[in-house]
Amino acid sequence: MSDPVVRPLAPKAHRDHPPFLYRDYRSTVLRSPQKDLVRIVQTLSETTGPGPAWGEVSTEDADLTTNAGTGGMTIGPRIIVTGRVLDQDGEPMPGTLVEIWQANAAGRYAHWRDSESSAPLDPNFLGMGETVTDAHGVYRFTTIKPGPYPWGNHPNAWRPSHIHFSLMGPALGSRLVTQMYFEGDPMLGLDPIFNAVPGHSRERMIAAYDHDVTEEGWATGHRWDIVIRGRSATPTDPEVG
Repeated sequence: MSDPVVRPLAPKAHRDHPPFLYRDYRSTVLRSPQKDLVRIVQTLSETTGPGPAWGEVSTEDADLTTNAGTGGMTIGPRIIVTGRVLDQDGEPMPGTLVEIWQANAAGRYAHWRDSESSAPLDPNFLGMGETVTDAHGVYRFTTIKPGPYPWGNHPNAWRPSHIHFSLMGPALGSRLVTQMYFEGDPMLGLDPIFNAVPGHSRERMIAAYDHDVTEEGWATGHRWDIVIRGRSATPTDPEVG
């Protein structure tokens, strides 16, 4: 099999996002498009609805330390992750469904595909949660800091601590999937998924420690704003291209 052709990140808006092919991230070599992409013009129904089932989201869904329904006792350092969802003009995006999923403090997902991991599972941690932004575009989760974990991309490869985010707009086709990282993580410079994002926009994927969000004796606070489109848009997840 011949190597796929590396294609430019046009149009300009895509230059802030990862390319479909990034050779250091090995799985992109097999899944990168072999031909030019075809742009499909969305119809009115595809851009206005149907939206996600917001009515089924409860406040309990945003607390990953208790939403397993086992009485708490989640293992690991508790953190609060909050921020605003904004449009390209800096205006808040209320009513946006925000979903997260992550590994536990030992670096293991509560998912059958992670069954070969030697890290322990936490019976009190599902590793997923959801919420809806308020009138000011604010979201807020309570969770634990995920641990790094090994993966098979290259020798001695480890993923830095990260949380996956999915944001749903007013229609099923308006979805942003990305990852949030933590400032100061020494593994960021070694991670090909993070480094698949162009250098000038990587900082948009890193949450900052915020002492005003931190709750004394309970959890450290981290703030991360998400911009859904435009020049300052948060880069998409390289895993989903």
